[in-house]
Amino acid sequence: MDWGSVFDISFNASFLTAVLSIIVIDLVLAGDNAVVIAMAVRNLPPGQRNRGILLGAGAAVTLRIAATFFVSQLLGLTLVKLAGGAAILWIGVKLFVDGMPDDGGKKEAGTLWQAVKLIVIADITLSIDNMLAVGGASHGNLFLLLFGLTVSVPFVVFTSNFLSRLMDRYPAIIALGAAILGKVGADMIVTDPMVTRLVHVSRPVEYATQAAGAAGVLLVGRLLMARAARAARQDAGAAAGVPVAAGHRG
Repeated sequence: MDWGSVFDISFNASFLTAVLSIIVIDLVLAGDNAVVIAMAVRNLPPGQRNRGILLGAGAAVTLRIAATFFVSQLLGLTLVKLAGGAAILWIGVKLFVDGMPDDGGKKEAGTLWQAVKLIVIADITLSIDNMLAVGGASHGNLFLLLFGLTVSVPFVVFTSNFLSRLMDRYPAIIALGAAILGKVGADMIVTDPMVTRLVHVSRPVEYATQAAGAAGVLLVGRLLMARAARAARQDAGAAAGVPVAAGHRG
């Protein structure tokens, strides 16, 4: 990457075409990131949501810029995509469990820094395609590369704000967002170099794996929520002096 190209700006047809391509790429690929951010800040107090979105997106894009310079080399390494996919699956389950309403009453709001941490981890993992696509569209021009990674922030901030409000009104969107993360995580795992060397991953297998990832995140999330609800009922019963069925003795 030529650092001198950061000042190499020529407003010709080639440059403007690259700018337009980068903007379209950011618009198309910002969706998954916006879903994560919207789910991560949903449990924050309303006054902290915008701060969480801005801090998370800002920290993530800073790390994205640093990661872009070696991400293409990293992607060729065994287990990198597999580990990233596993992280996305875990984040999908966590955000689903934390975000969905349950019968136990209002859930405790998360902290600002917990939300920022989740946003940064998920954004870096989900942004691999974005970084590679923007890197290709920039054709080695550092200014275009930095422009492409930075301009994605307002797209993500606006979309995540909108989605966060929708999730307040329609909690089913949280399940949809978690399913999307499950699909993306499973796809990263099945396309890891080690997996593709061991198994021939045809299109039907890839689609089936994505569907299993989406369903798996929702199933595991539901099981964890049911277990937490049972534990809460047992604690409430014990506090009230009500015998718990599981504690029967012969």
